[in-house]
Amino acid sequence: QVQLVESGGGLVQPGGSLRLSCAASGIYFSVYSMAWYRQAPGKQRELVASIPVGGTTNYGDSVKDRFIISRDNLQNTVYLQMDSLKPEDTAVYYCNAGRYDSLIRNWRDYWGQGTQVTVSS
Repeated sequence: QVQLVESGGGLVQPGGSLRLSCAASGIYFSVYSMAWYRQAPGKQRELVASIPVGGTTNYGDSVKDRFIISRDNLQNTVYLQMDSLKPEDTAVYYCNAGRYDSLIRNWRDYWGQGTQVTVSS
C-alpha cells in the first residue's frame, strides 16, 4: 500500500520559515519524481516545486528564491524548505509522487493527505 505522509505544517508569522517533510512508503522511491503542490481556499491546486529523479528542480514563479525542494532517497523523504513566508502562501500543501508506468502506458501518481500552512500575524 502506497502512503505519502506529510508533516511540518502549522501557523507562522509573515517572514518566518517552515520545513515540510513527506515520508513515502510502498513505492520504489528513487524512481519517482517528487513534487509539492498547494491549494488555497477557492483556488485551483498549483505546483509549488518538483524534483525529478535525475534532472533539475523546478519552482512555481511565486516561490522562486524563497522555497527549496530536496529529497533523500535513503530516507524515502522529500522536503520543502520555505523561507520568507507570505500570507499568500497560506494553503494546504500536498506531496506528490509520479512516474511513467510502461505497463499502463500512462503517468502514475500518488498523493498525500495534505498539511495546512497558515501565514498570519
